[in-house]
Amino acid sequence: MSTRERVTEMATLERYRVALENVETQSEIATIMAEFGYDAALIENGKQLFTKTRQVYDLNVKEDDETSQAYSNFMSKRNLLEDAYSLHRKKAKVIFRKDLEILKRLALDGTIPRAYVSWLETAKKFYTEVLADTELQTKLSRLKITTEDLNAANTLISELETARAEYMKEKGESQDATKQKDTIFAQLDDWMSEFYAVARIALEDNIQLLEALGVIVRN
Repeated sequence: MSTRERVTEMATLERYRVALENVETQSEIATIMAEFGYDAALIENGKQLFTKTRQVYDLNVKEDDETSQAYSNFMSKRNLLEDAYSLHRKKAKVIFRKDLEILKRLALDGTIPRAYVSWLETAKKFYTEVLADTELQTKLSRLKITTEDLNAANTLISELETARAEYMKEKGESQDATKQKDTIFAQLDDWMSEFYAVARIALEDNIQLLEALGVIVRN
């Protein structure tokens, strides 16, 4: 949900809330609207629909916020790994520049893939191969790549995969919540649209009462 969309929906919900509250608490409005079919029972139906919409809307906001947080965590881990792998890769290409077999074994013989999955698999191969070979680790230590550095980067890969899985889960939940929100919001919009149409007829001679329901009457 975009910020602009969220602000618009919040404003709409507030307008509906005020209308449903005032049609119930202002006796003159309640009496007139009841004559046009909007008695206490029907208004209660509208209030219940509003309450349900508000609950689903709040859930959608919560899920969107959780998705944003999960994405931020995922990108933070990704950036850390990108920085570490890029540096380790550059140093390794210098150290093994004359050994084509090692370059191929460590996936250093080509460019870094742009696609996320391919990029991650390339980084995984590098750290898996190096951490399984103490001779390679010794050679890399010449350019100040320690075993601790390699293990830290390898751990970061696991953390990144976990973070991405969490982000994808939250994204799915957010999309589902948005679908539910859109469905119930459409029902409330339809209910309130008819309510306002009837109010314009019932209260056409009393602009102040109409405005109490959030209906702006232009002169």
